[in-house]
Amino acid sequence: MANPEISGVEYQQGTLLGYEIREYLLEKWGRECAYCGEKDTPLQIEHIDPKANGGSNRISNLTLSCNTCNQEKGRQSLADFFATSKRLKHHQPRLALVLKQAKKPLRDASAVNATRWALYQALEYTGLPVEVATGGRTKYNRSRLGVPKTHALDAACVGDVEQLFGWKIPTLAIKANGRGSYKRTLLTKHGFPRGYLMRQKHVQGFQTGDMVRAVVPKGAKAGIWLGRVAIRKTGSFNVQTLNGAIQGISYKHCTVTQRADGYGYHIQTNDKKEEGDRENKSR
Repeated sequence: MANPEISGVEYQQGTLLGYEIREYLLEKWGRECAYCGEKDTPLQIEHIDPKANGGSNRISNLTLSCNTCNQEKGRQSLADFFATSKRLKHHQPRLALVLKQAKKPLRDASAVNATRWALYQALEYTGLPVEVATGGRTKYNRSRLGVPKTHALDAACVGDVEQLFGWKIPTLAIKANGRGSYKRTLLTKHGFPRGYLMRQKHVQGFQTGDMVRAVVPKGAKAGIWLGRVAIRKTGSFNVQTLNGAIQGISYKHCTVTQRADGYGYHIQTNDKKEEGDRENKSR
């Protein structure tokens, strides 16, 4: 895609093409109203130069605006809209930004697109079946099927998808957290040392990051605690649970359920978009 500024009648063709155009505009205009900067609100496709005044359907003449700005602008030119709107009297610098951004193609998108096709051709050369699709189609499928946005469900909605069954199940998400830090000193916000980390990595067979099950029979910490452990030389550990850290638990009450492997695990509930950090419980 040497020039991503699509033009002409393509803007009006087909439901899926509408999703492609909208995804492009969302990326280009930062997912906010181009006029007032409002975020986290439904955005509408808006003609910078109104069609009633001869404005075209070229992508360079399209932007995104909130319903209030769209209705208020109406058939006005961009300059008249910013000059007469009481709401935008403090947003005058945005006028120049809108005009500049309207002419700016997504060159990064062009580079990514070229790389994507090179990858596709390399995969196709292997002789294996390869299918390609766009983010706009994925969003279209998700919207049509009434599926919430999660990484796992986005993957299920890629390409030509007619129906999707059984998606209301938890998904195990795995994230690379690393195996610790080489820094041996904790610093204040001003950069001064406020403590030193112990050099030994194991205490009584445990190391920081291990998943443990701590069963405390009595006392203020009585209960069963599941989570990641932070070791201390004294053998009195901290256990990071879903509801916060439980401090001062003896190693004698802890049992390893999984050794630290540099990854974090949590359960993502697809049907309610809720994430519960149940740390590897599904294993």
